[in-house]
Amino acid sequence: MLSFNVAQLEKGLVGATRDYQIDDSLTVEGVSVNVKGEIKFTRTPRSVLVKADFKTILPQECCRCLDEYQCPLEVRFEEEYLPTLDVTSGLPLDIEEAAENFTIDEHHILDLSDALRQYIILSQPMKPLCRADCPGINTKQ
Repeated sequence: MLSFNVAQLEKGLVGATRDYQIDDSLTVEGVSVNVKGEIKFTRTPRSVLVKADFKTILPQECCRCLDEYQCPLEVRFEEEYLPTLDVTSGLPLDIEEAAENFTIDEHHILDLSDALRQYIILSQPMKPLCRADCPGINTKQ
């Protein structure tokens, strides 16, 4: 599950943390992939800071031989999630940067799916190779 209720963390002291181990699936560019890793949530004065370290395997097409292979990826990121409601009063918060950042929804749910999907896409190799010594397309029959 890549969605977390962070209401108690938001009510906590600045610097409070929560650690989680993740083993879940996620759809990336139409393909379901398994993601395993660790996340750490840290309460800051205005947000929840997420530090994530994940591993996954994504099907890729080799740029030399055009065969499909399973490409292991390591994904690390830090992102700030801004609350949209005050956790105590329930009133909407007027945060100008909310449109440009990841947010915590009105039910105090922090959803990592979109950030993780974006970072997996960014982590893909520009020229995927099935192996370093791939000879390329074999034209001899």
